[in-house]
Amino acid sequence: MSGSLAVLTALAAFQAVPSSVETNPSTLELRVGETASVEATVFDRTGDRMRSDVRWLTADDHIAEVDGQGVVRALEPGTARIAVVAGPAVGFLEVTVRGYPVTSLETVDAPPARLLSGASAVWRLRGRTPDGEIVASPVLRYAVDDPSVAAVDPDGRIHGLREGGTDVRAVTLEGREEASLRIEVVEAPELQFRIVPAEGTTRVGDVVRLRVETDSEDIGFDPLWSVSGSGAQIAGEGREGVFVAEEPGRYRAVAWIGSGRAQTATVQVEPRRYDASVSVLGRGLITGHNTGDMWVFEGVDGRDYSYVGTFMYDWMKVFDVTDPTRPVLTDSLRFDARRINDIKIHPNARVGIATREMASNRRNGIMVLDLADPAHPTVASEYTETVTGGVHNVWIDGETDLVYAVHNGTNDVHIIDISDPRNPSEVGRWGLDRRRKTLHDVIVQDGYAYASYWRDGIVTLDVGAGTHGGTPTEPAFVSRLAYPVGNTHTAWRHGRYLFVGDENFPNDWDQTGSSPIDTRGFIHVIDMSDIENPVEVAKYDVPEAGAHNMWVEGDRLYIGYYQAGLRVVDISGELRGDLYRQGREVARLPMLTDQSRVPNWPMAWGAQLHKGLVFVLGQNSGIWITRLNEREVVF
Repeated sequence: MSGSLAVLTALAAFQAVPSSVETNPSTLELRVGETASVEATVFDRTGDRMRSDVRWLTADDHIAEVDGQGVVRALEPGTARIAVVAGPAVGFLEVTVRGYPVTSLETVDAPPARLLSGASAVWRLRGRTPDGEIVASPVLRYAVDDPSVAAVDPDGRIHGLREGGTDVRAVTLEGREEASLRIEVVEAPELQFRIVPAEGTTRVGDVVRLRVETDSEDIGFDPLWSVSGSGAQIAGEGREGVFVAEEPGRYRAVAWIGSGRAQTATVQVEPRRYDASVSVLGRGLITGHNTGDMWVFEGVDGRDYSYVGTFMYDWMKVFDVTDPTRPVLTDSLRFDARRINDIKIHPNARVGIATREMASNRRNGIMVLDLADPAHPTVASEYTETVTGGVHNVWIDGETDLVYAVHNGTNDVHIIDISDPRNPSEVGRWGLDRRRKTLHDVIVQDGYAYASYWRDGIVTLDVGAGTHGGTPTEPAFVSRLAYPVGNTHTAWRHGRYLFVGDENFPNDWDQTGSSPIDTRGFIHVIDMSDIENPVEVAKYDVPEAGAHNMWVEGDRLYIGYYQAGLRVVDISGELRGDLYRQGREVARLPMLTDQSRVPNWPMAWGAQLHKGLVFVLGQNSGIWITRLNEREVVF
């Protein structure tokens, strides 16, 4: 080869290597469900275009997916970064996904028809998407027909300026939907105001509702509230100010009514005190492998048992815990599974369910247990037909003999009839209408099923409550609530509140469970008073730790808080704000021990109350049988 030919060959080889990739467009904005085609142009080292195969990749495939031809599909609201790769060169495309457009507007809180001049009132609306999903805080544009009579700010607060009447309108950003109302502004300079109560004493974490009253109830206003200091918060709800403190002290709450009118009230906040501890009575050690879930019950023989699932292990453990100080391992059942995540027992104590995942033959599903001899249960049958992709969690409805199973394959709730334990069969199914979804847990309480749909939030279903036409085998959708950050893992309904737990693992967590795992996540407190429109009102957030399963009895919430051990929380009364900062934690058990697969790293899985005792499962250490010792505190 001549010198010149060698140079030309080397130059061609140099130029043939992709140096950069550009996308057209470079950014993209789509609505959920929309698609768009993106072109990729590859450049060589001299800046000239060149032909090259490209690959399209994204780590945010729950927000937007992309195929091999660069067609992007929007899946859920958020921002996704898509990479296009050509040899060593990489280009990026940022995709912003907006939610479905709001196609209808509904008034949640309407201002009074007669608004006090100089005062203001809130007009709160919610929207609905084409599929009926609620948008709690739609982005709206507001206008007033006569701006000399009233004004409206971007948050929908209407301000009365002078006596007269006018129409106020709210329009969606797309301009597709509009809502309007009529406001009459009235003068009442002689009107007198007062806050009730004007002063009082309470504890940290207790909610106090302050109300502005006047002699004329037909003239309306919604005060703007503020509170002195940083240790308390107050939120307006109509004429009420909802006050709660996170630190002791003396606080002054101010209700700004308008036109220089303000009223004040004083709240003295005392510390919140508990005299409580958790004592360990006995331990059922499991240290050779990690555990899954646990269920404690009284067997048909009158003795107490704890059945324990396992993780990356194929045995279910059976403990006799009748003597809480000396748990006894009575049996183990071996299944073809690498994960027995969940154990549930029928209220009749004659039938149990063990879930199965990662079977060697890929035939997963559930095992139906015969508990005639609870110390030595046997397998009555197994059900795999429609849930062979693996079942992660279940709930047994004892009244209907139905199992609500979380199937990994479909990410739907599969409803399985076990009235004949030896011949289970699927009789119903419900799933969230999403192309990509993850269902983690389901619990059934008082005719409602609460399905924890990971990034899609908590879904409430009528499964016999009689409110939305649902039946135990044909669930009906009631509502869904998602929050911006966090993976909805589990839920528990108690009174007006639904307690919803997150689960967030680090990207590099050790899935063998043989080393410490630094989890995150907290408990969201959801007000379900209006079950179609759930509202998050409080949280319990332990710093530097992650929540897992929970149990509620009385006014105490028991949480397995992974590396933070067992936590017991006071959930009495109305709940607002950060329960952890308010000092509502009654007691805790760190569960630190050397008798553990990972020493001094408890990974508390969850808690269950049984006959006055608190049974806690440590993923690394087995069963902890404890008692909450709580003594009355006199204030």
